[in-house]
Amino acid sequence: MCGIVGYVGSSEALPILATGLKNLEYRGYDSAGIALADGDGIEVHKQAGEIDDLELPSNSPETIGVGHTRWSTHGEPTDANAHPHVDCTGDVAVVHNGIIENYATLRDELERSGHEFTSETDTEVVPHLVEEELEGGASLPEAVEAVVERLHGSYALGVVTPEYDGIVATRRGSPLVVGHGDTGNFIASDVTAFLEHTRRVSYIEDGDIAYVTADDVVVEQDGQRVERAVETVEWEAEAAEKGGYEHYMLKEIHEQPTALRQAISGRLDELHGDVDLDIELPEEYLQSLEEIQIVACGTSYHAGMVAAQLFEEHASVRTSVEIASEYEFQGGRDPWRTLVVAVTQSGETADTLSALRKANRSGARTLAVTNTVGSTATREADHTLYIRAGPEIGVAATKTFASQVATLTLLSVYLGRHRSELGSSRASDVLASVRNLPGAVQQALDAESQVLEVAETYVDSDAFFFIGRELGYPVALEGALKLKEISYDHAEGFAAGELKHGPLALVTPNTPTLAVLTEGTRSKETLNNVKEVESRGSPVVGCSSLEDGGLLDAAFDVPEIGVMEPLVANVYLQLFAYHVANLKGRPIDKPRNLAKSVTVE
Repeated sequence: MCGIVGYVGSSEALPILATGLKNLEYRGYDSAGIALADGDGIEVHKQAGEIDDLELPSNSPETIGVGHTRWSTHGEPTDANAHPHVDCTGDVAVVHNGIIENYATLRDELERSGHEFTSETDTEVVPHLVEEELEGGASLPEAVEAVVERLHGSYALGVVTPEYDGIVATRRGSPLVVGHGDTGNFIASDVTAFLEHTRRVSYIEDGDIAYVTADDVVVEQDGQRVERAVETVEWEAEAAEKGGYEHYMLKEIHEQPTALRQAISGRLDELHGDVDLDIELPEEYLQSLEEIQIVACGTSYHAGMVAAQLFEEHASVRTSVEIASEYEFQGGRDPWRTLVVAVTQSGETADTLSALRKANRSGARTLAVTNTVGSTATREADHTLYIRAGPEIGVAATKTFASQVATLTLLSVYLGRHRSELGSSRASDVLASVRNLPGAVQQALDAESQVLEVAETYVDSDAFFFIGRELGYPVALEGALKLKEISYDHAEGFAAGELKHGPLALVTPNTPTLAVLTEGTRSKETLNNVKEVESRGSPVVGCSSLEDGGLLDAAFDVPEIGVMEPLVANVYLQLFAYHVANLKGRPIDKPRNLAKSVTVE
């Protein structure tokens, strides 16, 4: 949610910041703005609505500035509530991601001191607090350091004033990255903001304060200078472009064979039925492991549901999957014999990070499964397993779900082999299915025209139901989530056997049912549920590897590759959701009310 970009250097800041804001659109926003600083003052341009509608000067000589895309939390999306926010003098400009939890108390105090506020936001307390520190004789770095001591909540902040020749930035609980360029330096909430200018980055950690000037970046923690390693982002800026596709989501759906190959590359040893995941969990610990707890949100939660079944089957270890916002480490369980797996695409999901921290405090060993090198999850977990999907810009996750499931499947083999619970021949079968997955996904993509035809048939339906069993159940949930996210249609996923326990009351001839009928989904039993909905007039679309699809009104063929077949079915459901939404003219890459990375609880 929300996006920050800042630049200080020898080039004009305005076009760099404007492009950076466009690069951050995918995170979701309802207003945007830019503040430019020079020796004479602060120039602010901000308004509600699209970045393309933001009124900016045709040119500006200033070489220091910050920009922001806002997703409303405190106050409606209005021009006044848009960032950047300034103080009473207009000489302190602040951009902020996160939530200041004690803003009401701070605002009351500031108003009693004579400060006047112009917005409803929690953010506006920050420039006023900085103003007071500056009036007391502090430098901007000293002022920001003093102010953050008073803030409760989560934040990433970028602060500029006319007197300071750079940007002061800090974070706690919200992502912030520094870009090291040839003609200046950058701050951003995501490297995509400045990737066309530099791929050399360093990740700011909680409590860090960064002093970013044209020639240098100094980072301090508790008043002491610290070094944050400069890393190179491996993917090129072009990877975050549409590449000729109408939408990022469609591009990323089609990138899944490549993403899957990246996820499994160098990790399979089919001959010996083993994997190499570059993680070092002690053998003694694995042998004594009694429980795995998976914590995740949204699409990552559905990937975790698949993993939980595979962990229990392949590693014979009790596994639960919990929505991260509901997670508590339960008393009575032995933390020393528990592995907590946090699944988060961005590595910055606030609820998942909160769950991870609870697990760490309990004494459990933790493992982050993520797509993002240098993210908070990777720094706070004991171990990290990367899904290697490449950048994903579309708000509705597609290729990262596929890569998460593939990577977690490999982890299930790793656990089973090291616990001596999964035999070599069975492990080889699982790995063969994973190896065949990219090709099978490509076959599904090649049938996109058929999916479009089915979408055209049912686009005007009242609602959509998705059903599956075992590994097909989380795929049904994910299919429903994709459709509701981008088409705004009512869509629900069910365990197929639950239909007769209530949901059948909703079935009509204008509510299509999409069924997962593959290996690992008890498809023959699910066919009984297909008969139940058909007898009530519901048309049925099946993603099927069965030879007999006679009961189905339409069938998408899933190649027979074994345990990974439900993941191929998911590709059909992604394409179906995309085409239904596109036929309705929805803003697919920027669905209403949603953001790519949810960085507030």
